[in-house]
Amino acid sequence: MTDSFRTMSLRIAPIILLALATVVVAQPAFAHEQVAVGGGLARGLLHPLTGTDHLIAMVAVGIWGAQLGAPAIWVLPITFPMVMALGGVLGVLRVPLPMPEVVIALSALVLGAAVAMRLRLPFAAAAIVVAVFAIFHGHAHGAELPSSANPLAYGVGFVVATGLLHLCGITIGTLTRWPAGERLIQGLGAVIAALGCYFLAQSLGAVA
Repeated sequence: MTDSFRTMSLRIAPIILLALATVVVAQPAFAHEQVAVGGGLARGLLHPLTGTDHLIAMVAVGIWGAQLGAPAIWVLPITFPMVMALGGVLGVLRVPLPMPEVVIALSALVLGAAVAMRLRLPFAAAAIVVAVFAIFHGHAHGAELPSSANPLAYGVGFVVATGLLHLCGITIGTLTRWPAGERLIQGLGAVIAALGCYFLAQSLGAVA
């Protein structure tokens, strides 16, 4: 079982890294632009997928929850979308938050590092970390609400898409039950953290 899993891991790892690299280099200047499709729900569903910083942080939440085990494996991915919806309302209302893009990039760095280091925070502390980042991610989604989109449908769309990304992360995180899988997950966490550093440098440069 272990040998076969190692073989599968060796096949999966390049695919994951290639997918991440492809997303990073694919039109970074348009990372947060809306895809030209009709309907608030469709736009909301697609929006979390158009920003690499959002996407990798969402997946990292699911992976970290899987590493922490019950109840975090389910509560963290539920906490994030719920609090993110609140942040989305703040964004729609144009309530300002300090340096949202910097915090979003920082979330990818911190969550990726947590996965890479197998950081085992107390459940309450992990939930607080996730909730704080969720507010800023939701604020970014809400602030970018297209004028032609229905706010409620758009909000439902990006919350559902976020939940699916968390589920993807949880699925990846189940590989931790095997030693080879754990090493693969830690490597993926390091990649996410490195991308977070890249986005953080970009965000700080834009602020400066």
